[in-house]
Amino acid sequence: MNEATLALLVPFGVFLLIGVSLWLVLSYRARKNLEIHNTVRLALDKGVDVTPELIERLGANNQPHPLQDLRRGIVWIATAVGIALFGFLVPDPSNHAFLALLGIAALPCAIGFGYLAMHQFSRQRPA
Repeated sequence: MNEATLALLVPFGVFLLIGVSLWLVLSYRARKNLEIHNTVRLALDKGVDVTPELIERLGANNQPHPLQDLRRGIVWIATAVGIALFGFLVPDPSNHAFLALLGIAALPCAIGFGYLAMHQFSRQRPA
């Protein structure tokens, strides 16, 4: 395998990895929802009283945690800091690697600040 073939296969591998990861997450979520549905159906067939507390215990309640946006924002900003530190620690006298990775780190940093803003705005909502 020569370098040109390898240079073509690397981007395909990255997109394949992203696609397989997404497929695994979605199939797990669908399987979990199917199991909850089958459990509720079986309970109804047997005449068991299905209360909202039972459905909540089964995990069918999709209410997000109140601090979910804050946690996601912190993780995204920490990812951006890690990418920027990686660029800083790469031995490159021209400083091009640092500037390139700093530009890449700007995207997760912006996403993190967006999540932090969503957390802040959702807290100010009257109860």
